[in-house]
Amino acid sequence: MSTPPGYLTRTDRWLSLDLDDWTRRVLRRHFDPEHGSPYWLKRAAELPFDPLDVTSYTELSAFGPFPLTELRELDPADLVPLAVPRPLAGQVWETGGTTGAPCRVFYTEAMLAHNIDWRCRAMEVGGFEPGRSWLHAGPTGPHIIGTTTLALARDYAATVYGIDMDPRWVKRLIRAGDLKGAQSYTDHLLEQIADVLGKCEVDYLSTTPALFQVLHRRHPDLVGRLHGVRIGGTQVTPDMYREFSAAIEGKPLGLTYGNTLGSGMGLPPSGDGALLPYVPPYPQVTFAVVRKDDWTRSVDYGQVGRVRLTVLHEDLLLPNVLERDRAVRHATGDSWPCDAVANVEPLQITQASPEGLY
Repeated sequence: MSTPPGYLTRTDRWLSLDLDDWTRRVLRRHFDPEHGSPYWLKRAAELPFDPLDVTSYTELSAFGPFPLTELRELDPADLVPLAVPRPLAGQVWETGGTTGAPCRVFYTEAMLAHNIDWRCRAMEVGGFEPGRSWLHAGPTGPHIIGTTTLALARDYAATVYGIDMDPRWVKRLIRAGDLKGAQSYTDHLLEQIADVLGKCEVDYLSTTPALFQVLHRRHPDLVGRLHGVRIGGTQVTPDMYREFSAAIEGKPLGLTYGNTLGSGMGLPPSGDGALLPYVPPYPQVTFAVVRKDDWTRSVDYGQVGRVRLTVLHEDLLLPNVLERDRAVRHATGDSWPCDAVANVEPLQITQASPEGLY
């Protein structure tokens, strides 16, 4: 069965766009006096410069780091330009809430379509065939990764089984020191996954790094039946990549990195998994790797720094989001119009801000 047409054409077109032109386009939309976004029109009056004087992507540093507390407190509709008809029809998505209340953003239909197109591109590039059966065992509900089932069923012609995972509950148990409870919840999820894989014809599995690591150690026979695995979460280490590759014996192993604000597609690893790079869904999302002591300056290629994320959707503007992750700055050469990040890992893991089953 062939892949449903359209998404490759659309993603190729986006990759051909000039980032400075796109930046100006997005700023004109959000700061339009009549049809801009309420949040940014209010912020414009407080800024020491005219946002419409910003002419290039690098000049977005003038906005400073975006305060994520805003995403925990404001009405998500205020970030959406008034050019989008009201009342808004769509879903509010949330981050995992690792360090407190979750951040919330509204996805318009155009944003959701963009997200799904990139997921489908990543699946085809990764060697996953359309028209197959999948099990998605991961967060759903308010988490954007839950759209995996929609992308697979609607746009990748797949039959999809689902296991829901509540990452916040696991993190709450870890914060409370209830490791027995966290293990019990993990067992609960694995029982459901094993039940589906043992009774149903499933070609591919989509899940998180932590869940897959436990699954293949406990049920290598079930993992051995799969024809490929897609891993999405906050980090996959080189050791984990080699372990996972061995577990599925050379079958497709796709990696993604990111969160509700923006997700990256894994490029082919190098050095037997020593380098695991990810590219953003350009130009709506871009990655930078910046110095710890100066978020406006990128580190040299091959060096480690903090991940800075910029969201440039026509319907959502979030400049200079400083992530809780660090990574290697990776050069993509002529293959991609912006930097990639590689070997992503949390800046710090503590009992107060655990990664849990991600």
